[in-house]
Amino acid sequence: MTEPLPRPSRVELLEIDRIRLVETAPPQVPPEEREAMNRVWEQAVRANPSLFDGPAVACAGLEREGARGLVLSWVRTTYRHYALRRVPGATASLPSLFVAVVQPTDDGRLLVGRMSASTASPGRWQLPGGSAEPPQGREAFDTAALRRHAARELAEETGVDTAPGELRLWLVTHDEEGHVGVLFLAPRRPESLLRERYAALVSSETAHGREPELAQIAFVRSPSEVAGLDGTHVAYLKPLLAHWHSV
Repeated sequence: MTEPLPRPSRVELLEIDRIRLVETAPPQVPPEEREAMNRVWEQAVRANPSLFDGPAVACAGLEREGARGLVLSWVRTTYRHYALRRVPGATASLPSLFVAVVQPTDDGRLLVGRMSASTASPGRWQLPGGSAEPPQGREAFDTAALRRHAARELAEETGVDTAPGELRLWLVTHDEEGHVGVLFLAPRRPESLLRERYAALVSSETAHGREPELAQIAFVRSPSEVAGLDGTHVAYLKPLLAHWHSV
């Protein structure tokens, strides 16, 4: 039996053991909204030419299933569709679905990264992760697929290689705009190793003429330390740290 989850008034952290993902049809975008969406997207690309209209997965609904289960409805879309969020009165806008990795150090701090200038959210601090991507061909889109994607994002952004099987499904974040994040918990690692892997990644990316996705990393222990970071941060970061040290 499922129960729809209303959008919270602030960021909500849901402790879960399982997620069932169900594909649904995307909403129809009225012609006037599509024209406005295209204008906003083209303006964004002119401002940041590194943006690309690649495939993405959006969240179409979230329901409780039992005490610690969720049913997550999703649709195939592209990043261009998210430009609708900047169109006043848009009716076909969709919340995003992303994965992120909670990477603790041996002493209990969490790794966070500051997005580089070439990304869609320059200067923002967040966990390693990114927007979910739709399956290709006959591939399944399930928790295992999200876990693989999270492991890939961790490696690409921090240089830390972690087998998908080492990532444990831990929390789901749900905010007032309907955005949903699936968080996986990684094994604890020494801070020195994490810094070493990140430095090697930055060196490799720079040598190939590329800008790393994360311009900087830091290790934070409490919500108060987030306030000391230079720049903005995702809304879930402070509640996550409060929860992390309460369990």
